Amino acid sequence: MSVQTDNASVPTIAARSEGDDRDRAKTIAIRRRRRQTMLNIGIRIVSLIVVLILWEVFGAKIDQTLFTTPSKIAVAAVKMIGSGELWAYLAPSLLVLLIGLSIAVVVGVLIGVLLARFWILDLALGVYITFLYSIPSVALVPLIVLWAGFETSAKVIVLFMFAFFPMTINTYQGVKNVDPKLLEVGRSFRCSERQLWINIILPGALPFIITGLRLAIGRGLIGMVLADLYTAISGIGYLIVRTASTYEVDKMFVPIVTLGLLGVGLTAGVRLIETRVAPWTKSGQQD
Repeated sequence: MSVQTDNASVPTIAARSEGDDRDRAKTIAIRRRRRQTMLNIGIRIVSLIVVLILWEVFGAKIDQTLFTTPSKIAVAAVKMIGSGELWAYLAPSLLVLLIGLSIAVVVGVLIGVLLARFWILDLALGVYITFLYSIPSVALVPLIVLWAGFETSAKVIVLFMFAFFPMTINTYQGVKNVDPKLLEVGRSFRCSERQLWINIILPGALPFIITGLRLAIGRGLIGMVLADLYTAISGIGYLIVRTASTYEVDKMFVPIVTLGLLGVGLTAGVRLIETRVAPWTKSGQQD
């Protein structure tokens, strides 16, 4: 009886040992990932400190009517935030960015999918997408203002023109670059067209769509500022021009830095969403 008990306990001990090894490996992987994350954060902080120090040192040696230093920008930012001046100009621009970018993302993804799915539409409309994308968007701004006027609608159209093409082109390329072997496997399991799109094509194209969204954010910020310059005496773009014309360089850099921080924040938000909805796209990337 004792021999039988010992033989029966061998698989249990082996399974327990295997489970312990998996837990240990998982713990080591988590620790290694945390160390890498802390290292990445440390490198970025050190890099930021070095850049600010160099900027402060060399910026102080340049004519202050042409350039400024981070310390003076910080002082000006505190004053502009405290008085509400920065938000008064930033809020209308953010509204335009939200509306224009949202429309560009939805329409861009939809058209990109349709062009990639239906070859007739690709042949009929693809040349027009290329034609419009080849034209500098700045050249179309006066025409848009002429048609839409100087109100918020004109700003939204300008921003849409800047953000639309990265979304469309990247979505199109993403759908076209889905591995044909995956589609063959799906069809061999008799997946419907809807199931192929939901389970294979769109997940496979998602890295391209995310890349398009990052590009659209950057181009959208450019379009937002450009729309402010052309359409009305409002928005953060006008604040930059106004402070530059009065040689308030420290105040001029506040909205410029704000735009940079806004771009970094939006891009980080996209990456966070990417890790939630498509964690496989993070393989090989640094945090």
